[in-house]
Amino acid sequence: MTFEDLDLKKTYTYADYLKWSFDECVELIKGKIFKMSPAPYSTHQAISSNIYISLNTYLKGHKCKSYYAPFDVRLPNKSAKNEDIITVVQPDICVICDTTKIDLRGCIGAPDLIVEIVSQSTIKKDLNEKFNLYESSGVREYWIAFPLDKFVAVYYLEDEKYVLKANFELGEILSSHIFPDFNMPVDEVFVF
Repeated sequence: MTFEDLDLKKTYTYADYLKWSFDECVELIKGKIFKMSPAPYSTHQAISSNIYISLNTYLKGHKCKSYYAPFDVRLPNKSAKNEDIITVVQPDICVICDTTKIDLRGCIGAPDLIVEIVSQSTIKKDLNEKFNLYESSGVREYWIAFPLDKFVAVYYLEDEKYVLKANFELGEILSSHIFPDFNMPVDEVFVF
């Protein structure tokens, strides 16, 4: 089977996703296929690495675990059965504090924190579909890094809706709502 063989109007499940072996990387959002971009630019990878290393260092001694893409995050709607799951995403970085959600295939359930690094090809998906998906799935905190403008928007969940904590810019210190003692200079995020 090739990617071109798929009916993009059909609703797919995680059980379908596990059968695919084509070269293209995809995500499922509410059963619909979203083709992922080709390999990210080096700036994207540098930003991802910078944030991941800082978060991972901070999390030493905590029960929370951090992961980076590719890493499947399955967001079940009704049940955790593969044939019932219609949403599988690969966030750039995620932090999971309930380690019972981690299995050999990735994470099942909402991570506590997700970081996405936008690009020209993903900005609409990251600011719309994924924003709404993460909010409705109960992801407690969502960071969106903007490489061109060099700032990080941090949203946290309050009463089931995302609230903007701040847009952290160069010269400022990036902080988290759910990890109040985490601090990272924004200048270190955007070191390429």
